[in-house]
Amino acid sequence: MIEARHLRVLRAVAATGSFSAAARELGCTQPAVSQQMKALESSAGTPLLIRTGREMRLTQAGEALVRHAAGILAGLTAAEEEVAAIAGLRAGRVRLVSFPSGSSTLVPTALAALRAAHPGTRVSLVEAEPPRSVEMLREGDCDVALAFRYEGRREAPEGKGGRREGEGAQPAEVWDDLVVRPLLADRLVGLVPEGHRLAKSDAVSIAELADEPWIAGCPRCRRQLVEVCEGAGFTPRIDFATDDYPAVIGLVGAGLGVAVLPELAIESVRPKGARTVTVEPAVQREIVALTLPDLAQVPAVAATLDHLARAAAR
Repeated sequence: MIEARHLRVLRAVAATGSFSAAARELGCTQPAVSQQMKALESSAGTPLLIRTGREMRLTQAGEALVRHAAGILAGLTAAEEEVAAIAGLRAGRVRLVSFPSGSSTLVPTALAALRAAHPGTRVSLVEAEPPRSVEMLREGDCDVALAFRYEGRREAPEGKGGRREGEGAQPAEVWDDLVVRPLLADRLVGLVPEGHRLAKSDAVSIAELADEPWIAGCPRCRRQLVEVCEGAGFTPRIDFATDDYPAVIGLVGAGLGVAVLPELAIESVRPKGARTVTVEPAVQREIVALTLPDLAQVPAVAATLDHLARAAAR
């Protein structure tokens, strides 16, 4: 294998015409130059220099190697400078994927702070709910995934046809191979129309909403809602289901039903015509930032995780 340091010696010898002159230019000894040239000729498998008295002359192979050496060494220098810039956060790219309420609350604050601290770091953002966002991370389609899971619930991968694998048994945790950066606990709150009988209550048992029409959110939130309601002794009558949190809030504000939503979702939308109430029993979802172990060592990724954590702490 041809090494860059050997190419630098070859170029110096070709430019100066002797080992001793090349040694002076490179700041090393003549025997060191001779040794490196022997190693380069061994790697190339053919003579590169013809020694005539005190002068050196390149062979055809030597001329070819010198001709390519300039481009090789220039490219290597550019690569070293780019890597140094990335390592020093003067450059870099991070691909972030987030669920919608995270991208409207945590992400803007975090990315604004990141850009101010490291203007050369570029971040792209796409939206996806878990578990799809976690799949994107594992498939190499993003570097950081903002995700959530409900407390007391262990996530399991989807099987074919949307059926959960190992149904009926304790599901296996699917984040064990990832770096998990906890950000915050996002409590679910109730949402009722302004004129609702419970709109001015300090706290509401979810069982008090058993006979209400329900508006449900994303599939995972919908599944969590059903589990919580069944734990309270009833099955919710879901009249409307939508992944769009503003639509949920709008439907509640129009008096078409009640809902439970994460606080982050309500924070990003002004609930016109609706009131929030504390719901018992308390249910929280854990908001986390996920990345792969190797990616966690990349400076731009580590900085993104840090700024997401600071945004969540405010």
